[in-house]
Amino acid sequence: MRKTSIIILTYNNLSLTKKCIESIFKYTEKDTYEIIVVDNASTDDTVSYLKEQKNIKTVFNSENVGFPRGCNIGIQLASKDNDILLLNNDTIVTTNWLKNLKICLESDEKIGAVGAISNNNDNLQGCDFSYNNFDEMQILAEKNNVSDPKKWERKVCLIGFCLLIKRAVLEKLGGLDENYSPGYIEDNDLSLRIIDLGYDLVLCHDAFIHHYLGTAFRKDQEKFNQLILKNRAYFEQKWKFDVFTFDKTKYLSTFLASNAQHILDYNCEIGASSLHIKYSFEKANVIGIEKNEEKAKIACKYIPVVSSLDKLKNQKFDTIFIGNALETEDNPLWFLYDLQKILTENGKIIGEVKNLSFIDNLKLLIDETWYYTNFQKQNYFTKKDLLKLFESLGFKKQTIHSYKRELIEEEKELLNRLNKLDLEADTYYYAFCFVK
Repeated sequence: MRKTSIIILTYNNLSLTKKCIESIFKYTEKDTYEIIVVDNASTDDTVSYLKEQKNIKTVFNSENVGFPRGCNIGIQLASKDNDILLLNNDTIVTTNWLKNLKICLESDEKIGAVGAISNNNDNLQGCDFSYNNFDEMQILAEKNNVSDPKKWERKVCLIGFCLLIKRAVLEKLGGLDENYSPGYIEDNDLSLRIIDLGYDLVLCHDAFIHHYLGTAFRKDQEKFNQLILKNRAYFEQKWKFDVFTFDKTKYLSTFLASNAQHILDYNCEIGASSLHIKYSFEKANVIGIEKNEEKAKIACKYIPVVSSLDKLKNQKFDTIFIGNALETEDNPLWFLYDLQKILTENGKIIGEVKNLSFIDNLKLLIDETWYYTNFQKQNYFTKKDLLKLFESLGFKKQTIHSYKRELIEEEKELLNRLNKLDLEADTYYYAFCFVK
């Protein structure tokens, strides 16, 4: 098994850096790795601390060169044959974390990079357990971190807080794209570049680490917002679609399916939803519909993709995931009517919509600040609308799951004033399943 060069960037936050490095020493097998720390001109005691560490390779930049450039500097310093692991300094690793990542990475030549799960669920990379302190966390992590191929999930993106990449893949890529400096979205870009080379990305649910979730970029919110806008624009210009595409996974409604065998992923985008569905129903066949050619080029690396419903006239599906398509289709009734034609008897249409009766919308109406021009490209529904729409097409059964939030006192008072109306104003989203 190849050794690993763990590359950590630092910029102040010495206490977090110490915890991260100490956890690596404690929970990682000896002689399987080296640590390379690239410091981006810290002004606290980070530099002094790093200079005292004899078993760590260090680079001390005279200025903050940002995350992509800093990672590339670390990669150049790494031992020639080692795989590369990019690790945030605001992480704490656990038993078998690296061992399990390596097992997955080397299990298949097609796998180009793997990532870990954490306590945060960005990109659906969260764990299914919680803890009150780090001692409890390590106990739970040890139970979780048992290598298991059934816990390996194909992804279209892996977050860069913990990303293990095969050295051969990085050599083909030439490192991270420094145009994203000082950082943000470079991991989305890196993920697509790895996929573009023909490799797979895998999320290892059997490798957990704690992540404090950001410390440097977000401190100055104004600069952070400007950085987001700049990098989003660069990403869209480069890939011809926006970065929000990665978030469209239909995860709010996937859980409503059962015994799915032949699945249609409507508006599959770049395949993020399709891969999540395939992980949830590993024996099922999944076909996607995506009109955007640039997105379809990526999605078709994982599933068959067609451009419209017309291409599927001779096929039948027991489950159709539509996400939030009802909100954007010109005529939701005719859209569902067409879908019904390719649905098997007792087949299911599963999706999700925002609730028009949500308290935030009611406040806009009451305050007369609901401007039609802000919402004209989106259809809105209440629970009654959903029921009426599907019942008009003959669907026999339904399940509607309400995503709610706790209301503040002011909102509760408003609802009391409207108590004669049959509203679910604490529900902001519905996930639904209607059976033919």
